[in-house]
Amino acid sequence: MGLVEAVVLGLVQGVTEFLPISSSAHLVLLPWLLGWQDPGLTFDVGLHLGTFLAVIAYFWRDWWRIGWDFVQGIARLSVFGPQTRMGWLLLLGTIPGVVAGVLFEHEAETAFRDIRLVAAMLILLGLVLLLAERLAKHVRGMESVSLADSLLIGIAQAFAVIPGVSRSGATISMGLFRGLQRESAARFSFMLGTPIILGASAKRLSSALLGGLLPDDRLPFVLGAMASAVAGFATIALLLRYLQRHSTMPFVIYRLLLGLAILGLYVWRGPYSSAP
Repeated sequence: MGLVEAVVLGLVQGVTEFLPISSSAHLVLLPWLLGWQDPGLTFDVGLHLGTFLAVIAYFWRDWWRIGWDFVQGIARLSVFGPQTRMGWLLLLGTIPGVVAGVLFEHEAETAFRDIRLVAAMLILLGLVLLLAERLAKHVRGMESVSLADSLLIGIAQAFAVIPGVSRSGATISMGLFRGLQRESAARFSFMLGTPIILGASAKRLSSALLGGLLPDDRLPFVLGAMASAVAGFATIALLLRYLQRHSTMPFVIYRLLLGLAILGLYVWRGPYSSAP
């Protein structure tokens, strides 16, 4: 892989992982549109490590507080007390995504990467996000998230196993349906996605290490991870600030236009699927 391709894909991953427009869809579509080869498992690991570092770096205070409170709660024999509440909420919400990832791992790397399905999911979740905006009350903050909220948002996250759905798009939409403020829905979405990103990175890293990291892959790996981390950190900061005063309508429009454009290109260029 060339260095320019590595940086471009890293930037795309970092931006689209946190915007509600689907990183997996863009990483499927970009090589198809530009005629690039599949970067492979090793490089994919670098991209996910970059976004994991971005979300940890941005929310490190929150994670430190949650972890410390959880340990303190257990030490005080208050396992299910107020201090451990957010930790349990994030743990509960992570379970559906883990189950979906295990059950549909093969399909996510093969059948689900069909361009027609990616385009359809971009459009469908764009409409879901539009409906969420129309019905949302925007009255609840992060501190009001309940067990039911966490479970439902976690179930929404599980659908992100399909490229085009978008982890942040699905979870933010569910948060809006549940009455959360836009910024609170996005913040909980990013926190909830952190364990999933870590798990995916760790699994793929172990597979990549078993296969060996070739000398020619090392620099693209590092550059891709760095680009993903920097772009991801900046995107989180800008999106949270943006959602304090603005709606998600630009992302709805983008998803609908991109999905329709991809379907048009599919008809023009002929069948394509990234499945082997």
